[in-house]
Amino acid sequence: MYISINGVLVRNEEASISPFDHGFMYGLGAFETFRTYDGHPFLLSDHVDRLNAAMDQLNINRLFTLEEVQTMTADLLVKNGCSDAYIRFNVSAGIGEIGLQTTAYKDPTVIVYGKPLGSAPAVEKELVLLKTRRNTPEGSERIKSHHYLNSILGKRELTDPLHQEGLFLTQDGDIAEGCVSNVFWMNDGVLFTPAVSTGILNGITRQFVLALAGTLNIQTTSGYYKKEDLLQADEIFLTNSIQEIVPVTRFAQKDYPGKDGKTAKLLQSRYDTYKYSLLSIKEWK
Repeated sequence: MYISINGVLVRNEEASISPFDHGFMYGLGAFETFRTYDGHPFLLSDHVDRLNAAMDQLNINRLFTLEEVQTMTADLLVKNGCSDAYIRFNVSAGIGEIGLQTTAYKDPTVIVYGKPLGSAPAVEKELVLLKTRRNTPEGSERIKSHHYLNSILGKRELTDPLHQEGLFLTQDGDIAEGCVSNVFWMNDGVLFTPAVSTGILNGITRQFVLALAGTLNIQTTSGYYKKEDLLQADEIFLTNSIQEIVPVTRFAQKDYPGKDGKTAKLLQSRYDTYKYSLLSIKEWK
């Protein structure tokens, strides 16, 4: 398999970066993960927009165009001989001196990882309430940065990570998000999800599901909710860009419909219909 580093395709085992890269030294970097379906990177323009916003927050002087990311992704897919893939588009701050840098980074390291995927599996998971609390964003909002210890600590609490997802609460006890997912639930015909202001990542799939719900005349609301609100749910599901919509079968010793949940089934069906769409989320709204 091959990896792309600053536009150069090299074998995985030959890939390297400088030990003075501040993404390695200080965690200054961000990434986006997205799926390709028959070579088509779904919702790519939304991922690129969010990546560029992260570059601004990290003081990295690098903006990416949609065409640039498309080309780098396509080149990697061709080289690895796959069209349905998991892509991680990663930007590390770049080489600097030892010590904290306050000036802008002008030459970041751009790495594109990829691995082949089959069609999206019909995944169901148990949702497990974590003892670890969700940390607050280090800046004005949460970005997909290299700082993942909080999620790793949460995932360590799971006894069966393949079939479970952890649920973080905030320090105030509000429902936040999963280790690698956003959370939704239905109650009396209304679709609920925590507000971005709780400190969660505003997931691209989260945004798309909210837009899809609007086209289906499903009432949606976001805010601050406690565990007790989730226990009243008729169904629960999780979202991320790789696993798409993941129905929950069990939470806090209570069973839920899982893949038989009416709303999750409907949204996944619509999701499947639009996997090859070129529209961005803002064009859906």
